[in-house]
Amino acid sequence: MQIGVYGLGRFGSFWASMLARHPFSSDAKVVGYSRSNHKLPFGVEAVSEDEVLSSDILFFCVAISSFEDVLKRVSSRIKKGAIVLDTCSVKTYPTMWMQNNLNKDEYCLIASHPMFGPDSAKNGIKGLPIVLCKISEDERYTLIKDYFVRIGLDVLEMTPRHHDKEAAYSQGVTHFVGRTLSELGMCPTPIATQGYKSLMTIVEQTCNDPITLFYDLQKYNPYAKEMRLSLQVAIEKVLNTLAEQEGDH
Repeated sequence: MQIGVYGLGRFGSFWASMLARHPFSSDAKVVGYSRSNHKLPFGVEAVSEDEVLSSDILFFCVAISSFEDVLKRVSSRIKKGAIVLDTCSVKTYPTMWMQNNLNKDEYCLIASHPMFGPDSAKNGIKGLPIVLCKISEDERYTLIKDYFVRIGLDVLEMTPRHHDKEAAYSQGVTHFVGRTLSELGMCPTPIATQGYKSLMTIVEQTCNDPITLFYDLQKYNPYAKEMRLSLQVAIEKVLNTLAEQEGDH
């Protein structure tokens, strides 16, 4: 059995290495393809684009903003009958793109979002959450779900819309606040409280990710604009309260 990872950027390399460390089956091998020259993770074999597209299980680890174009270009070359998953941090649009470009009667299509990455999984993946959204009515969905459960992940099943609404107010807020605090110029200080150190951790984790991810999270999550407006209202409310308190003195 061949497990393919299309895209070996920061997350794709991490994901390929995780798949290699936790074999899907005794005969499984992990292969990876990237247009750029990335260092290959241990246990992962570099292959051509056509070779990775011939995988039995194929994970797309590409930027959200490039996923639709990639699918349009390669869909006719993906092995018929393959299990195809995305790993995008939003789910509504990627699900629609897979449905539009791949016949769900010919493939087992699964929208997935590992809610962790190289930073949050540095101490292991046990107990970390992964979201699965079933697209195809295919019994092999259970094989993928069981695999993630077996390697210790916390599998959460939901619709793409449900995921995006939840993620806008969790992951979306986190990345927005992290980038904002980075612009503020926050840096370590010897008098830092634990709360400040926690904020610095958010800055480090979010800013380690490509800026493209931040823009894509805001653009392709249907609920991100609502989240930003709610955050703006909340900030203005706090500022107005402070202004009222200052006016009493």
